[in-house]
Amino acid sequence: MKREIRGTEALLLTLLEEGVRTVFGYPGGTIMPLYDELYNFKEEINHILVRHEQGAVHAAEGFARATGKVGVCMATSGPGATNLVTGIEDAHIDSTPLVCITAQVNADKLGTDFFQEADIISITIPITKWSYQITKASEIPEIISKAFYIAASGRPGPVLISITKNALIEDVDYQYKQYTPVNYLGELLKKRDPADTSEAVRLINSAEKPMIIAGQGVILSGAEKELAKLAEKANIPVVATLMGISAMPTGHPLFKGNVGMHGNIAPNKMTQKSDLIIAVGMRFSDRVTGNTSKYAPNARIIHIDIDKAEFGKNIRVDLPLCGDAREILRKIIPNVEFRSREEWFSYIDQKWEKERRVIIDDLMRPGRGDEGISMARAVDCVARVAKGEAIVVTDVGQNQMFSARYSKFRKTRSFITSGGLGTMGYGLPAAIGAKVGMPDKEVVLILGDGGFQMSIQELGTILQSGIKIKILLLNNSYLGMVRQWQQLFFDRRYSYTDMVNPDFMKIAQAYKIPSIKVEHQSELEKGVREMIASDSPFLLEVVVEKEENVFPMVPNGASLDETIYNANK
Repeated sequence: MKREIRGTEALLLTLLEEGVRTVFGYPGGTIMPLYDELYNFKEEINHILVRHEQGAVHAAEGFARATGKVGVCMATSGPGATNLVTGIEDAHIDSTPLVCITAQVNADKLGTDFFQEADIISITIPITKWSYQITKASEIPEIISKAFYIAASGRPGPVLISITKNALIEDVDYQYKQYTPVNYLGELLKKRDPADTSEAVRLINSAEKPMIIAGQGVILSGAEKELAKLAEKANIPVVATLMGISAMPTGHPLFKGNVGMHGNIAPNKMTQKSDLIIAVGMRFSDRVTGNTSKYAPNARIIHIDIDKAEFGKNIRVDLPLCGDAREILRKIIPNVEFRSREEWFSYIDQKWEKERRVIIDDLMRPGRGDEGISMARAVDCVARVAKGEAIVVTDVGQNQMFSARYSKFRKTRSFITSGGLGTMGYGLPAAIGAKVGMPDKEVVLILGDGGFQMSIQELGTILQSGIKIKILLLNNSYLGMVRQWQQLFFDRRYSYTDMVNPDFMKIAQAYKIPSIKVEHQSELEKGVREMIASDSPFLLEVVVEKEENVFPMVPNGASLDETIYNANK
């Protein structure tokens, strides 16, 4: 039944119809009518007040990545809208479903350089699945519903909807109608047989040294069980991209680690020796492939992806299979055959033994270093105490790579990080969003002192909303990853990467967050246990070695065969 209401109420009612119960945002002048209406929806919509609009979009990303739902954020016009741009691109490249709602000046003032006007549609068209300017209240129900459909369908991603102020305050005869696409070509394609997997089955059954690379597409399609079934039935080892971590439990006997620039030794060596790569829901990022001309020289490649634009974009593939990963894997599984592959698994075990001998044992040995604690040891301690049950959110840099290498996961959607864009400052608001979305899960944020200070104001969001995340701050008083590159490739010319930091304990105290500082290995486990056991938000600052590096490392432009294992290369 239709009824006449203001555009603001029509917007919020449509959000409720789309299943939205949480919104991250920051008010301002142009969007004020919407916030005035939100006052009447306090019981239905939980609005999390962030301290910066970029915090809102990253929090929405963390919410979406943890829950599998569409994340929603709101900002006012002009600078409020433009402050969302970094997070929108982050979501775009990492395939994170978002609906970003921004206000805009009155329709009759568009293009006049009115106060706080910015052409956010033109700005965001290249980095969204869809950007649309609403200028009439009558458009709101259909356009908002369409935004959710586009954000979540196919390869997920961000949508931006800008609403002029006049549309917010106009009256509309409201009636919700869920968006249904009219796509004749799509309907014709549905009637065709799905991807032919017979050639994939033949390649798998004839391979001597196959491997599966699991990307985030496994998680986005909900194909985790199918991934495990294929690996187990055909006895194929599985490795993960950075974004694919937690698609398979780290304790699974067929899971062999992470591939890429700072991946494990075995997966990278496997890639170069394999005769068949089954790539599921991944985009062959340069951080995975290294030098593409030398990538996987002996392998045929089966690439399963929902986005056909990824086929051949970075790496030539022999068999592209376009479609939903879960559906395609389900077609493949019944026809594959078990093979023992003893020689292949022996090779993999040898490479893992090298990693233990060259990398892990050195990082974990007691009493290592005089200046602090190994970052690897700190992350490993969290993994042991949390028993693989926590959602781990990271910022970007060395903290991110150590977290990827040494964290342990038993459940999917448990590793949340900024992959393609590498956005420093992502970690704290993303962890807030993950905890809001999954309040019954332990959420541990691992970050460095540089990234922490890019969004440190979001501690105010924790204070105001009572969000109980646990923060492991790895403090080396450097921009660690940039410093590592300066050490290895710029003759130790540490140009503007050393940091004079504030007293993080006093900052935590100001935001009423319990905290402790650990400087010696003997204190580490006790501190981690206190952090995990806390029934409140908690900051554990760990003073780590100032010049620790993340190894192994594939230098930029090198092949996966040209890995370096220490600072002497």
